[in-house]
Amino acid sequence: MSRKRVGILISGRGSNMQALIEAAKAPDYPAEIVGVFSNRAAAPGLAIAASHGIATASLAQSKFPSRDMFEDVMTQTLESWDVDIVCFAGFMRILGNDFIDHWLGRMINIHPSLLPLYKGLHPHQQALDAGAVEHGCSVHFVTHGMDEGPVILQAKVPILPGDDAETLAARTLIAEHRLYPEALRMLASGEITAP
Repeated sequence: MSRKRVGILISGRGSNMQALIEAAKAPDYPAEIVGVFSNRAAAPGLAIAASHGIATASLAQSKFPSRDMFEDVMTQTLESWDVDIVCFAGFMRILGNDFIDHWLGRMINIHPSLLPLYKGLHPHQQALDAGAVEHGCSVHFVTHGMDEGPVILQAKVPILPGDDAETLAARTLIAEHRLYPEALRMLASGEITAP
């Protein structure tokens, strides 16, 4: 079996990155994690990836005269790892059209809400403020609109009495760690393709 080569983009601790790394250890998993890129040199996830023998790189956008130049170097880095699929795992940057066009159909993200509900920042608080009775997470293809790409999989999480954004986020994260590896498996195996 030829495994798809996956690059992961992170900005922080990378707990979803860890879930993908663990899933890819299974011999029958159709993807391997070959590199982790961060826009923050201090991102804890970089050390975790390196401890698994995975290539890492970090670059701050502030070091570049333009976003396009930063993203060109990101693409060069991913291509140096021969990446087939790009997974966002808490990568906190809005990306430009050229980067998205280059990887379109080969980029997925996990977002902690039942899209199309609660896009953008603070989705747990958004759900609580809306009086929702359930929440969850979605894995979707990355397209030009924020959190607007076609959804691959979703998992529902109940909102319990007394929940705040922190308790809801913690419960949702457990679901994320199950959902993301399954969505990547589906894409890497060819079970699904971008619409």
